[in-house]
Amino acid sequence: MNKYFFLFFFIGLLNISDAYSQRLISSDGSSNLNRKENDSLPSNETKVILSGKTKYTDYKIFSHNRDTTYIDTTLTLQKEYKFNYLRSDNFELLAFHNQGQTFNNLGYSFSNLKNLPDIGFTAKQFSYFDIEDIKYYEVPTTTSEILYRTGLQQGQVLDALFTLNFSKRLNVSLSYKGLRSLGAYRRSLVSNGNFRGTFQYRTTDNRYEIKGHMTSQDFFHQENGGLTTDALQNFIEEDPNFDDRARLDVNLNDAESQFDSNRFYIEHSYKLLANKDTINDKDFSNLKIGHVFNNETKNYRFDQATTTTAIFGSANATDASDNIAESTITDNELNLEFNSKYVLGKFKAKANLTSYSYGYDTILNRNSDINKLKLEGNAISFGADWNAKIKNFQLNANASVTPGAGRLAGNHLKGEAIFEKDSVFALKGSLLISSKSPNFNTLLHQSSYDDYNWQNDTFSNVNTRDLGFSFASKWINADFNFTNIDNYTYFDENNTPQQSDNQIIYLKVKANREFKLGKFALDNTAMYQNVSSGSSIFRVPEFVTRNTFYYTDEWFKGKAMLVNMGVTFKYFTKYNANAYNPLIAEFTLQNTDEIGFPTFDVFFNARVRRTRLFIKVDNVTSSLSKKNYFSAPNYPYRDFTVRFGLVWNWFI
Repeated sequence: MNKYFFLFFFIGLLNISDAYSQRLISSDGSSNLNRKENDSLPSNETKVILSGKTKYTDYKIFSHNRDTTYIDTTLTLQKEYKFNYLRSDNFELLAFHNQGQTFNNLGYSFSNLKNLPDIGFTAKQFSYFDIEDIKYYEVPTTTSEILYRTGLQQGQVLDALFTLNFSKRLNVSLSYKGLRSLGAYRRSLVSNGNFRGTFQYRTTDNRYEIKGHMTSQDFFHQENGGLTTDALQNFIEEDPNFDDRARLDVNLNDAESQFDSNRFYIEHSYKLLANKDTINDKDFSNLKIGHVFNNETKNYRFDQATTTTAIFGSANATDASDNIAESTITDNELNLEFNSKYVLGKFKAKANLTSYSYGYDTILNRNSDINKLKLEGNAISFGADWNAKIKNFQLNANASVTPGAGRLAGNHLKGEAIFEKDSVFALKGSLLISSKSPNFNTLLHQSSYDDYNWQNDTFSNVNTRDLGFSFASKWINADFNFTNIDNYTYFDENNTPQQSDNQIIYLKVKANREFKLGKFALDNTAMYQNVSSGSSIFRVPEFVTRNTFYYTDEWFKGKAMLVNMGVTFKYFTKYNANAYNPLIAEFTLQNTDEIGFPTFDVFFNARVRRTRLFIKVDNVTSSLSKKNYFSAPNYPYRDFTVRFGLVWNWFI
């Protein structure tokens, strides 16, 4: 897929749209307690509506689980936190110096685990769009959005959306996010692409509904293996001869990695029985049969012109020309759903037939004792979903079990209860119990390097239990998670996968509070973590904090521009952060380096009508501070960097 074709296509399409766009006016609106997660509109912001018969609530965004938000053109502090390549708040992540590379973890979340194992190579999947990340739309007029952000040294990010309704019942959307960024250090070029196409349709009587999407995603990275020992010393000692970071030597000069994926997803249903509430003219009882189909292929390869580097050990490559690790998962679900105002909530019973294949086409190492090229199999699972609303309580639960002894065997249970008191506060409790196989690349992996070939047939399922509570209000937002993990699977200091015999006991508490005085505000987020068991293999900083002091005002006659500017301080305590291994695209244990440092970022953001402008200076004090800032051992964090970008919406 030619990413440049999509870039030029969207730029041209959006420019045409702007010629026909209508002027937007403002109207006050209500608050949303979940605004931090959904990025909806806070109570002190104006909500944008179209002049005429359309308003902002007509421009709907639907999540995979059918939660509804609206297209938002406001400017808030949350928009500043989300103006990055991931377009999400990365408070619990530590970015590498070049955008689009990868992230080290400052915290972990286990409340939304998937039912099935994945291919692995997790360092390449931070910007991957899963099924749950795909958005669907319903808009009264043709709608477009474009995000532009400058890259590092050379390059840029462009994320473009185009969606329209052919009728109220049929919507299609096309989205493409493309990135190319050179980076400041040698061999750190990043070139990523994420294409998404969606549609949804329902018949005039609402008996038949269908939605689906297609994705094509590719992630190309040059891999440099981090700084050499001498270059690392030159960086730490601030040798002025190496202020140009491209002069610093790196461990790999001819290596690159490629992670690709394609997915086709379709979900449709038909109402067998339906009754009408004659007063409200709504369905109050129906029996619905549904089918879900998903086919997803992922593959990863690491290429190196020569295999003489010492950081990976000795190599004994075969004559194989194809070193791709590939996984394919095909899932068919048949479900039966019933809901009624006389029965507590909505109930869905489902059965799934899943087939999987992961592996290689040939042996890649002459010294390998691997006797199995692929992991393959089929599995049948059974499950149910339940959703109910009782006054101020919302109850959600889903469960599934996959019997047998195969690699997909396991179980999954998730339940949550939400209590919402008008617009005052919301309280949520959740429980997750999961048992599933470790990722496929921990079970089978091949490489031309001797130390990177393994076949683990004895690994057991990873068993995870997570208990969570969250509280959202106008005064404070807080989250509490307590997690237990048995058979935790990780990569040790020798870069090989291991399963722990000891239980991981992990506590995470996070709180956010904002203080306002006139046009000034101080936003504070703090996170405390404790690993009471298994801290030698499960490593996180004890304390992470982010504090933003900012100023908000409307400038010029007629309040033509809304301005938001300030400084963000972020700090995390020192810990043995995991090392990055580019060959296996995973983070591994290391015991030699502790990482923990403060950063100051300065930003100036503005909104003019529907356009939001962003200017940001990363690590503004880097020239004054010690060179102890690293994203992972041997991988320095970014120096003083100026970024510019914008987000622009068009409504025809």
